[in-house]
Amino acid sequence: MTTMAVRTRVPHRLVLVRNFVDARIKWVRDPYLDTAVEREKNLKEILSLKNQIFSSPSKSLPLSSLSPLKSHFNLPTSASKLFHKYPSIFSQFQPSPSIPLHVKLAPQAVALNKEELAIHTSPSHRNDTVNRLAKLLMLTKTGRLPLHIVDKFKFDLGLTSNYITFLLSDYPEYFHVCEYKDPCDGKETLFLELVSWRDELAISEMEKRASFYGQVKLKKGLPLRFSMKFPNGFDLEKKVKDWVETWQDLPYISPYENAFHLGPKSDQAEKWTVAVLHELLWLLVSKKTEGKNVYSLGEYLGFENRFEKAVKHFPGIFYMSNKIRTQTVVLKEAYRKDFLMEKHPLMGMRFRYIHLMNKSDKFRKGDGVRLFRRKRKVMRYADEGEVMKEGSKSLEENKDSNVSSSSEFYDGSDDENFKTKVIVI
Repeated sequence: MTTMAVRTRVPHRLVLVRNFVDARIKWVRDPYLDTAVEREKNLKEILSLKNQIFSSPSKSLPLSSLSPLKSHFNLPTSASKLFHKYPSIFSQFQPSPSIPLHVKLAPQAVALNKEELAIHTSPSHRNDTVNRLAKLLMLTKTGRLPLHIVDKFKFDLGLTSNYITFLLSDYPEYFHVCEYKDPCDGKETLFLELVSWRDELAISEMEKRASFYGQVKLKKGLPLRFSMKFPNGFDLEKKVKDWVETWQDLPYISPYENAFHLGPKSDQAEKWTVAVLHELLWLLVSKKTEGKNVYSLGEYLGFENRFEKAVKHFPGIFYMSNKIRTQTVVLKEAYRKDFLMEKHPLMGMRFRYIHLMNKSDKFRKGDGVRLFRRKRKVMRYADEGEVMKEGSKSLEENKDSNVSSSSEFYDGSDDENFKTKVIVI
């Protein structure tokens, strides 16, 4: 077995002094990034069900077989209710009177799935995915991660559900799956391991950007500065601003280097922690992921709760959204308002699935429901011998049109500000 070279340890020559800052950093809601997160409500779950159905030889499954998958796919409701809610994605049918209800993909979803599969099988996409997965493993000290942690990022990395057989088996020079004791619980578990260190991939997005724009000649220890974007209404105290400026001028340590020997409470260690988290989010196709994924990886890598502190201490770099029943960590510089600036081909496909989902929702909540009510009202008037003019509206329709839909876009939990003290020693 080939042994992978571990990350290079950074020389212990960096300034470890931490200045004192006593300030509360208030969480300020960013409506644009909340919209970017909320736009994908139910998307991951819908695509999981779609893949489950399409993996069947008949491209359909009995409705009863999908009902137990609610917890497996973390569905917000039962599978049957989701099928009913999204008729543009799923189609229910009965093969014969003696056979129970089945579900298959609607024609438009079948067409999108075909295009998505073409992306997954294209050589350029496969190479890009392999490189990003390799870089994720290179962020670790040992070049390997338990498969259950890799699986947490499967959707965000753009991996297929069967990525080990579909993709990784074709790249034996990059990866192998082996069994080790999990350092967290001591149990034998399966790991995804990088066969050998790849110097050509050990360049972070920050370093690549600085070199590309000709700002600097790439070398270690340069004071690369992180992009910071603050929402309206956010203001830092002057002493905090001064501290951030000093912190930005500290040497940038590559996330592909090992700097765990630095004092964990030092400014330099904190900048390295931010560099690792920044690179992690940049490797993801949507530049965001659930907070629990980030913190789980951070604990495994040995950062303990330093990822969580970095998210709270640097609201100009990261944003924590409380939308869609979870917390999502977003890399702010990757977005202009609610738009992802660098769209991965898979994200383009996902936006088309979202459009199809919204099309279903619009019919169900809007025109389809009102048309049904209107027909029912016209029929009742006809039974009573009255005529309803074409342009008139029933009382029920007027009431419907006056109901505010803001509740669909508001989550009371978003109003809870989390505050933290930045105590620099």
